[in-house]
Amino acid sequence: MMKKNAQIRLGVDIGGTFTDLVLVDEARGAVHIAKVLTTPGDPAEGTLAGFRNILESAGIDASDLASIVHATTLITNALIERKGARTGLITTGGFSDVIEIGREKRFDLYDLHQEMPEPLIAEEFRAEVPERVHVDGEVVLPLDVEAVKREAERLVRLGAESIAVSFLHAPVNPENERAAQAAIEEVAGDTPVSISSAVAPETGEYERTSTTAANAYVRPIADEYLTRLLANLRDSDFAGDLFIMLSNSGFAAVEGVREHPVRIIESGPAGGALAAAQIARSLGEAHALGFDMGGTTAKICLIEDGEPATENRFEVARTSRFQRGSGLPILSPTVDLVEIGAGGGSIAGISDLGLIRVGPQSAGAAPGPACYAQGGAQPTVTDANLLLGYLNPDFFLGGAMRLDAERAREAVSALAGELGMSIEDAAWGIYEIITEQMASAARVHIAEKGGDPRNYALIATGGAAPLHACHMAKKLYIRRVVCPPDVGVASAAGLLAARPRADAVRVLVSDVDAVDWARVEALYREMAAQMKDTLGEGIEVDGRWEYLCAADMRYRGQTDTVSVSLPEEGGMPLRDAANMQESFERAYERRYLRKIENVAAEVAAWRLTMLGPAPGGMNVAPLLDDSDFEKGARKIYSGPEGGFEEARVYHRYSLPAGREFSGPAIVEERESTIVVPEDARFRKDAGGHIIIEVKG
Repeated sequence: MMKKNAQIRLGVDIGGTFTDLVLVDEARGAVHIAKVLTTPGDPAEGTLAGFRNILESAGIDASDLASIVHATTLITNALIERKGARTGLITTGGFSDVIEIGREKRFDLYDLHQEMPEPLIAEEFRAEVPERVHVDGEVVLPLDVEAVKREAERLVRLGAESIAVSFLHAPVNPENERAAQAAIEEVAGDTPVSISSAVAPETGEYERTSTTAANAYVRPIADEYLTRLLANLRDSDFAGDLFIMLSNSGFAAVEGVREHPVRIIESGPAGGALAAAQIARSLGEAHALGFDMGGTTAKICLIEDGEPATENRFEVARTSRFQRGSGLPILSPTVDLVEIGAGGGSIAGISDLGLIRVGPQSAGAAPGPACYAQGGAQPTVTDANLLLGYLNPDFFLGGAMRLDAERAREAVSALAGELGMSIEDAAWGIYEIITEQMASAARVHIAEKGGDPRNYALIATGGAAPLHACHMAKKLYIRRVVCPPDVGVASAAGLLAARPRADAVRVLVSDVDAVDWARVEALYREMAAQMKDTLGEGIEVDGRWEYLCAADMRYRGQTDTVSVSLPEEGGMPLRDAANMQESFERAYERRYLRKIENVAAEVAAWRLTMLGPAPGGMNVAPLLDDSDFEKGARKIYSGPEGGFEEARVYHRYSLPAGREFSGPAIVEERESTIVVPEDARFRKDAGGHIIIEVKG
């Protein structure tokens, strides 16, 4: 797959507020980290600044790097903020409004004022052409190629910068879509074309069209960014491989992402989930809750048996928090997580009920929280943490960035004045509410998966998570909190544990007891060949790769499916109908707590995943320091009842391993700060993890 001497590798994660970088030199057993403010106007600028900083601190040249694994929130932000390309859509006659009609479902039956997500493509940029493919794949009406050309020319004249094509039943027979793509490319010049049979070859007309529209909407932005980033890295003498983190927790080469950027919508959050999974495996935690909180968002993911949960479809840009059906559906394998607007930069205000509300709006990197002294004036979570005594203004980012406590006080005092309370109580209110919002999201997510929070360990990653992790654990009755080494850049570290990965799906509806196995095996050979092409240069498929087969199954007559893992041999599912029926019933019962007797199952789609060997992980010794591990004490606020209390302050890097300490305490490191409550005890293990035992 990658270069054999791939011993110096770099992980880069662009967040909404900070860009994190982790460089691992496995030959020397060294790890170097950097954290710089994200540059929202041009994310590549911040990436390159951090790139230069970390190379300088590590004392190596760019030419020494074997590879970079890069995660970005660029695509997600473009969809949420509606800053994508002007996009056209061409559909089968009569189907141009499918992205607006959706499923005709109300995600909340009792909300008379619910807001549905606006389609990415305006009505005037939608077109219909004569063509029709039957559900069994027969071409009933050949494509009117001239009509396609006329509509494509019209869309380009209107200003379309990208075009999506979604025809009825195209996943069964993509012939008409491919002909339409050729016709559009003939008359539309360099305008990129996304066809649904290549982007999301699955059933579900609305979901497939929505996914294809999203891909076309962000494709020009992704292509421009990746082209510029790679060119700038090459200009800096980087000659290695640039890999992009995918939503599915794997990675692919740049060339494999350009045409289908919809695959990297959850690129950034996947890194945090991978980091949590790796930590859970190393500590033997069978059930873990990954909690990743940065400057802009918080992500929550369940880790079962050392692996993050995954799904084959998800939603973005939801108009109602936590409400399934209120966002744009995307058909693409992804880490199954909950993402909410809760980060260090989340802005606090007053709700219509006269109560404190926090987020989802964020101060981001520019202007940032008030205490950053970069022009921000609104109170944020970081400002509250500073006033509560949790943050050391002189040791933020290890002292590289000083926080202005007076500006934070001014921002929070304005909110406190409106509410008629003290500044400290207002700051505590911000802290309490944002933590409860995250705990509520975790509570719902765990319940939806049939779990009990008391059975989980909470693994905190991200710069802001350790400040809230113990308080959040108490709300969930979780007894153990784990803060890994370099917790503030754990997502970037997680990228270095990722494996190259590709996923494919084919539609072939069949009763389990009537599967045409010869045709199924032909589809699997087709999928494997396609995936090898989409991985891109720098990734070679060899005998070390793992093949995972699965099927989307349902009871005959149903619409929704459940994913069922299938035993495989040589990359092909075993021909075992009885085992498929039994496996489906077990999966169905796990999800719905019941099964239907004497009803045959059917397969709606077949899936193949290819996983390459792990390129290595963070196999380096934890950072140590021989300075005094005790840094003194300072007052921290524990709520209106407890007020300020004295907490011991410790230096994480010099804490002796194995020795137990008690709260209240503050553990400081360069990229984060851990808050340990009064009734908790903690220790550092041999791997450098801070393990906290919390009383509920």
